[in-house]
Amino acid sequence: MTDHVELRSGVYVDSVSLMQVSRRVAATPGVEAAQVAMATELNLDVLRGMGFDVPEASPNDLVVAVRADDESAVAAGRAAVDHALAALRTTSDSAGGFGEAPPPRTLGAAIDAVHADLALVSVPGSHAAVEAFDAIDRGVSVMVFSDNVDVDTEVLLKDAAADRGVLVMGPDCGTAVVGGVALGFANVVAPGRVGLVAASGTGAQQVMSLLDAAGVGISHCLGVGGRDLSSRVAGRSTRQALAALAADEGTDAIIVVSKPPALEVLADLEAYAAGLGTPVHWATLGAGRPDLTTALEAVLDALGEPRPTWPAWDVPQQPVSAGSLRGLFCGGTLADEAMLVAGEGLGDIRSNIPLRPDLAVSSDLRAEGHVVLDFGDDGLTRGRAHPMIDPTLRLERIAVEAADPGCGVLLLDLVLGHGSHPDPGGELAEAVRSARATAAAAGRDLPVVVSLTGTEADPQGLTRCAESLRSAGASVFLSNAAAVRRAVSLVSTSEEA
Repeated sequence: MTDHVELRSGVYVDSVSLMQVSRRVAATPGVEAAQVAMATELNLDVLRGMGFDVPEASPNDLVVAVRADDESAVAAGRAAVDHALAALRTTSDSAGGFGEAPPPRTLGAAIDAVHADLALVSVPGSHAAVEAFDAIDRGVSVMVFSDNVDVDTEVLLKDAAADRGVLVMGPDCGTAVVGGVALGFANVVAPGRVGLVAASGTGAQQVMSLLDAAGVGISHCLGVGGRDLSSRVAGRSTRQALAALAADEGTDAIIVVSKPPALEVLADLEAYAAGLGTPVHWATLGAGRPDLTTALEAVLDALGEPRPTWPAWDVPQQPVSAGSLRGLFCGGTLADEAMLVAGEGLGDIRSNIPLRPDLAVSSDLRAEGHVVLDFGDDGLTRGRAHPMIDPTLRLERIAVEAADPGCGVLLLDLVLGHGSHPDPGGELAEAVRSARATAAAAGRDLPVVVSLTGTEADPQGLTRCAESLRSAGASVFLSNAAAVRRAVSLVSTSEEA
């Protein structure tokens, strides 16, 4: 095996594009591993972890690392890097822009150039606040897609926005739909009369997808960031978003979607919402509270809309005789809901986003018994793309669980829509098929259940993805809560997990 590492100065490419370049190079015949990335400390640590000998570099350098069978395969890998980077430059050059005028060099200049009233910030978390303050100073609402922004900075941002009468969506706001325009990760749904305020990206997508299945459209979906209903942030953006939707003539009802909130913040918001004049419904997860599907069904009842039979693509699977539930999620709220629903029947669930501190897994994400992991958590996305874009880490863990006799049932999520991987169903189906084969070779059966969030109008196609997963042997459900209950029904109860 031959390693090649080189630095290229004066080249900058965004992390998502470089992730795609790396994947194309890794698919070159004879190449075992490839990583093309900006030489940040985090990326250099990843390369060292892969066993590459990395020279001294600066974050402004592009580092190319290829491991291949021999020198000729290395040369093929380097040629693949050159070809992929050239293709990116061609795409960029043909993208047009503003004619002969140079593009704006700062967010503020871009806002001034097009007289924008909404900005989206997606830069590494350590730089996001500067850009967001720039937008707020110009009186512009801002969606902060970036994660890894500390909570004290979030509070400062939201207080500054309130002073200027604008809204901060985020930080770590993955989903919004404003006036029919999808921002970040979002599903293709019909326009309608229900507005969403979401302290949860995948939770909002789950509710939007269920509404779509029920034939109900949305007016807007305003994300507020996953910490907005925490004690520290105290619902600052949720209040502003509720007021904005209540003032919107196209919104007849509002749903607030959230991970488990601080109870005193929730009570305060409920009192505030009661005086808005527009009905506000609560899809806020927590112990003893309804799951998202149940909460949505109550909203449909209040709207006078019929409850549909939620789509499912089930396959016959027998309960296992041994082993625990292993949930591997891309969506943090879907993982939270899985722990709450599964915990009712299975007891304690360990996690990297635990419901109680004593249920935290170790730093290597390993634990005995029932485990649910969120691969979209800040700790796993620092310096890399979200797993809804780059599923590599989760696919690797699926293979690990397949080989672990302690894994009895595998529970996965898959979220479709704009911003997500263009063919997530195909890759996940192949991983499911491989995992079941690995377990079978070891004399085990491995039931797999998938929570599939999406709509038929999404670019990836809901039914096409579901059928792909079902053909690989997985049971598939549109309702995350239904998927979890199906998985729990397959877990062994004959032994203590």
